Amino acid sequence: MNLPPDKSAAGALPEDPVLVRLWRGDFVESQHRGAWCVIDASGDLVAHGGSIDHPFFARSSVKSLQALPLIEQGGAAAFGIDDEELSLALASHNAEECHTHKVGALLSRLDLSVDDLRCGAHVPGDREVARTLVNRGEEPTALHNNCSGKHAGFLTLSRHLGAPPAEYLDPDGAVQSLVRSAIREMCDLEEDSMTRGTDGCSAPTYRIPLRSLALAFARVVDPSGLAPERRAACELMTDAVAKHPVLIAGSRGRICTELSRVTGGRLFPKIGAEGVYAVGDRASGKALTVKIDDGGKRALHAAVVELLHRFEMLSGAELEALESWVHRDLINHAGLKVGRTEVLA
Repeated sequence: MNLPPDKSAAGALPEDPVLVRLWRGDFVESQHRGAWCVIDASGDLVAHGGSIDHPFFARSSVKSLQALPLIEQGGAAAFGIDDEELSLALASHNAEECHTHKVGALLSRLDLSVDDLRCGAHVPGDREVARTLVNRGEEPTALHNNCSGKHAGFLTLSRHLGAPPAEYLDPDGAVQSLVRSAIREMCDLEEDSMTRGTDGCSAPTYRIPLRSLALAFARVVDPSGLAPERRAACELMTDAVAKHPVLIAGSRGRICTELSRVTGGRLFPKIGAEGVYAVGDRASGKALTVKIDDGGKRALHAAVVELLHRFEMLSGAELEALESWVHRDLINHAGLKVGRTEVLA
């Protein structure tokens, strides 16, 4: 059969190596391909696997980079953004009350409302919160969107700049132009290399190589080589998340919160949709980035935890505390061990 040319081939992912296998008994049942890299505080590549120079949509993994202009332009100070609100600006949250209440309060302080959020509404990521809404007969609003804190941060910057709030997601508007520049500078990218798409929350999202994303996170956790204003902004963000790990994700079932909490805030983690992860170690200045090609979290969580331990960003005790994220042993509903997870990276 003669098939038409694949016009999307130029935008396809490369054939990455298998990073994670799931075994059932003596047989491989599933496997997940992907790429990863570790960069140290000086920006040197420590180790890697797969196509780390192929760009991919970084999605929510770059929320800390997106928040830099909020601090650097003076918006955070002008509107009294505290550590909790700053953590929410970096968050992909569960829509628990601690998240939605703080975002709503910030909007009120800006003389804005939930109607000014352009992220859209979706069912809360936390099952208990979602169940509570159903029981109350309530529909989720944009406050329940996992990105509502980021959007409130964008709106704060918009207010500070005197830009129309309705235009805060305009890719070439005042807010997003500053955001794009911050991402480009932290990732050390050329302007014309940043291919743009639209994220699930309607904000611009950019394709970034894993190597570049790791460099940015290494700079966030060790900002000693950055200009004083940017260094101070990075320190504010990492300190805020260390103090409030629940606010960047949630109190239940969130690996970002657990990585920060278990390490006492030493690790600065951020997940992105479709199997993206970035995490920096404030002690060593090293950063790890991972992309699972199929976009699944099952392989992502296992790979992230194992690689962090392998490159001495997790101690043995910390690894033990995070063991449930690896699913090293596959246990069935009767409590029998029926397989295992193997990280090959």
